[in-house]
Amino acid sequence: MEFRIADTFTDSLSRLTGQEQKAVKMTAFDLQLNPSSPSLRYHRLDRSKDPNFCSIAVNLDLRLIVHRTENSLLLCYVDHHDNAYAWANRRKIENHPKTGAAQLVEVRETVEEVIVQKTIVTGFQKSLLFAHISDDDLLSYGIPPEWLSDVKIADEDRLFDIVDRLPQEAAEALLEIATGGKPKPIIPTVAVNPFDHPDAQRRFRIMSTAEELQQALDYPWEKWTVFLHPSQRSLVGRDYSGATRVSGSAGTGKTIVAIHRAVFQARKYPNAQLLLTTFSSALANALQIKLDRLIGNDAKVISRIRVSAIQDIAWELYKPLGNLKIADPIKVRAKLVAIAIQNPNRKFSEALLWDEWNDVVDGWQLDTWEDYRDVTRLGRKTKLGSKQREILWEVFQEVKNWLRSQNLITWSGVFRTVTDSMNQTNTYPFQFAIVDECQDMGIAELRFLAAIGTQRPDSLFFTGDLGQRIFQQPFSWKSLGVDIRGRSQTLTINYRTSHQIRSIADRLLPSSIADVDGNQEQRKDTISVFNGIAPTIKILDDDDTESEYVAQWIANHLANGIQPEEIGVFVRDKPQIERAIAAVMEAGVKPIELSDRLSFAEGRIAVSTMHLAKGLEFRAVVVMACDDEVLPLQERVETVGDESNLEEVYNTERHLLYVACTRARDYLLVTGIDPASEFLDDLRSG
Repeated sequence: MEFRIADTFTDSLSRLTGQEQKAVKMTAFDLQLNPSSPSLRYHRLDRSKDPNFCSIAVNLDLRLIVHRTENSLLLCYVDHHDNAYAWANRRKIENHPKTGAAQLVEVRETVEEVIVQKTIVTGFQKSLLFAHISDDDLLSYGIPPEWLSDVKIADEDRLFDIVDRLPQEAAEALLEIATGGKPKPIIPTVAVNPFDHPDAQRRFRIMSTAEELQQALDYPWEKWTVFLHPSQRSLVGRDYSGATRVSGSAGTGKTIVAIHRAVFQARKYPNAQLLLTTFSSALANALQIKLDRLIGNDAKVISRIRVSAIQDIAWELYKPLGNLKIADPIKVRAKLVAIAIQNPNRKFSEALLWDEWNDVVDGWQLDTWEDYRDVTRLGRKTKLGSKQREILWEVFQEVKNWLRSQNLITWSGVFRTVTDSMNQTNTYPFQFAIVDECQDMGIAELRFLAAIGTQRPDSLFFTGDLGQRIFQQPFSWKSLGVDIRGRSQTLTINYRTSHQIRSIADRLLPSSIADVDGNQEQRKDTISVFNGIAPTIKILDDDDTESEYVAQWIANHLANGIQPEEIGVFVRDKPQIERAIAAVMEAGVKPIELSDRLSFAEGRIAVSTMHLAKGLEFRAVVVMACDDEVLPLQERVETVGDESNLEEVYNTERHLLYVACTRARDYLLVTGIDPASEFLDDLRSG
């Protein structure tokens, strides 16, 4: 007998308390072990439209809804008695007549049909979104036949009422049409079993072993490491003729695509060593957790995928090649200033000195005056004459001499040493590199990756979002040998964040962003697959009032069943952390401040700066302390080396707020003290 779980089951499981979840999991394991066990109390649901639905008592109150046939058993839903029965009575599982995919369909309700018809009669109906589309085309998108009439008379007010009730592929198609796109028809299945259709596989997952079931039940919040969307799957298994970049706004599943790509390549090339990397240790730890959840204890794969922050890999490879110590950037910056002020002709601001050293001289590892004179200054808005450059080079040359005298090396120097060694010896530690959050990779890092990419056309696979670039100045990838033109793909379906939260956050960014090489990332076509509650943007009078408001908001969500570990609180920088901690404690919950090691804890609310929010996700998020001079951070604005670079500062500060807001799945609160950040006006506009 085939044993499956539905994504609706993992969703409902995640909403139960910890103790309730444990009881449900025990019942699920019993079902998988012996579905016919006398200890399992099956109860046929008389009012259900699907005769194969029945319930199983987990305890006196909890009921597990399963779909049972002669050859299969599907876990569909779990809830308290009345809610579980009500859910089952409104649904049925059927095979779509055109696509062939097995679908979990919500039964249309007569009362709603009357309401829709009444709206039309009264003449208040807005423009119909799908009236011009034929029934045959709608069926080809996976719309269940009984929902065709409702779809045809849907306007913008009822759009989400309908898509929330449809199978995911049907909802995605309607949302794409509503936002000006044209979805591709679903290819009818050639499989004998409707559950084998790609669209069915993303919502119904077969559990072959107890270990697979354990993974799925332990991590319901991470279900997209198990359920991969067909559009993502095509990117994972595709053959590429060169370096590839998969982009997309927050929540579109880029990281999951990267992880699945690593596993796919590892299985396709059983002797290859692979690097799954990103720019920080915190994100690398998150990648490792997701990878473990995906592949379990598959030793043949685990042993060949190295998950690590890219600096950690570079240092590991450098140690056999050199014995210099890493220079402290703070001390290097101080030395730059000290050398510059020794000569009255060297009248440059500290910010300009550091930016020019960090982003140009050290970043590109320039060794001579000629190198510095002739370097292409893509992404650098500050204009410098030849005389100014000559004076600056004198300063930089002295800094280089000082580093050598102290036996110090910068991180860019480490990457250069390792890269030169690989190129000279044709010896590479990895045959493939899969890079997540690639928009924050620096020049030296990309040059290192480009060397790995010389081995095979498909050695390099990047995922990222230019709208989330918060650490690196823009530069040309193509000039370093990484050309993604023609192989840049964009994910447009947001699985993590509700329509309301995504729409608010998108106001912080332009609809299209281009990199230095001209590759465009379109953001306007992104759609969310589920509806939610509108975010709250609140400006308070003082710190105490803000703390009280946030504490009450958190307490309300805890009372409504959200667990503390499903809540995250983010602030711009370290000085605001205490405000966040105070609000969490006032809500009666213990906080845990995240670090590079992440360190989540059951029963505690995560508190972090926005920079550490990358890669995280929570059901509810608070973004606090969005005050004037905090966001954008006044220190950054005041130390801009040239006024023309001010735009770059504002862009990255916007990106930070965007990152923090899009960590939320269902609920978002953004607060600040009057006068608040000007960015809150953007969030509230429209």
